[in-house]
Amino acid sequence: MRELIQRIRQKEIFITVVGLGHVGLPTAAMFAKSGFQVIGVDIKPDVVELVSSGRSHIREPDLEKPLKEVVGNGKLKATTDAQQALRNWDVAVVCVQTPLAKDKQPDLSPVKKASADIGDSLSKGKLVVIESSVPPGTTGDLVAKILETKSKLKCGKDFWLAHCPERISVGDAEREFVHNTRIVGGYNEASTKIAVELFRNVTKGEILPTDCTTAEVAKLAENSFRDVNIAFANELALVCEEIGVDVVDVIRLANTHPRVRIHNPGCGVGGPCITKDSLLLLYPVKKSGSVSKLISLSRKLNEYMPEHTVAHVVDALKKVGKEVRTSKIAVLGAAYKGETDDATNSPSERIVQKLMGLGADVVIYDPYTTESFGATRATDFRGALEGADCVVVVTDHEMFKKLDLEELKRLMNQKPVVVDGRRLIDSTKAKALGFTYVGVGCHI
Repeated sequence: MRELIQRIRQKEIFITVVGLGHVGLPTAAMFAKSGFQVIGVDIKPDVVELVSSGRSHIREPDLEKPLKEVVGNGKLKATTDAQQALRNWDVAVVCVQTPLAKDKQPDLSPVKKASADIGDSLSKGKLVVIESSVPPGTTGDLVAKILETKSKLKCGKDFWLAHCPERISVGDAEREFVHNTRIVGGYNEASTKIAVELFRNVTKGEILPTDCTTAEVAKLAENSFRDVNIAFANELALVCEEIGVDVVDVIRLANTHPRVRIHNPGCGVGGPCITKDSLLLLYPVKKSGSVSKLISLSRKLNEYMPEHTVAHVVDALKKVGKEVRTSKIAVLGAAYKGETDDATNSPSERIVQKLMGLGADVVIYDPYTTESFGATRATDFRGALEGADCVVVVTDHEMFKKLDLEELKRLMNQKPVVVDGRRLIDSTKAKALGFTYVGVGCHI
């Protein structure tokens, strides 16, 4: 243990990062920027090709410069060959995806594969770090067992293992990786000490040591809380629609209370984390037969919001004498949140598919991603809106917050409808210009 800690302090270790996605690429780049020799491995050749040329395949503006620098000076290399990446390493950091299967059960096959690959090359005195979000108990039970079985070594004695959950936001990964408080949970005390020493080199924020299972639960609790809070905001929005008041005003006023912080409602929750982390958290609980009500119901309510948004489209069009099946509908935004190119689990997907299922002519526009979910993709803003009967605002990109409503009206058909799923548009001005406006949480 002391030898590895000393080599970490002197930055003499070799780090292998498994997975170069939204978490793995910033991780690899920041460790390399700190002076470590890093090699990243990914199954996608196009990702490896871009990284090897010093370019990012994800939209992370602040990552471009350090990535180009560490690739240029040889501190970071990338490959699709896991055996090559794990040929000479001291620390392996697992940043693979942990998606949900069709039955909403965690698909841990990427974590299992990465653990098996690492186990094949594991020798005494090495550290394995799991950054991927996983169900509670995965690191200390599943991963440890795979590593021990493959290597014939004893976890916590011959090698060390820790769970250090990522805490970064897509689009702001570089800053958050460096400055956010970091939870470091070890398999045992020695594992925790080594992992803390490792992350001290890249983290300016506070480092909080704990055990690996507590770290797993804490990470999932963070996003589960956000999911529950958003669900409350969405339920409040539905209540406000029935009562006839605006949820935006209600939340603004309620949040002036010093102990209240209600999130914003909207047309759905997307992204790779919030949509699954509550299910990962509850996975072992459900297996034991216990029942969760609040967290599960919150997830269901947030999953319902795209359907509710489509209902607004149908009702608003009907109010102006139009049918969905004969209307052109422009959907603004495919990414799950503003200023990113990530369309993972975006509510836009369900909104688009439901509208197409009703026979609508759906055109989608997003300035950062080419994803269209089967709809016609417009290459520019005006192309999406020209001749549209209804515009649905799904993603809170900055450009959508600055819509020129007068231009919007000129481009659209007579009796134009706006369905504001993110409450970006000034409803008073829209109505004054002749739009039929409906927003989530605002009485039509």
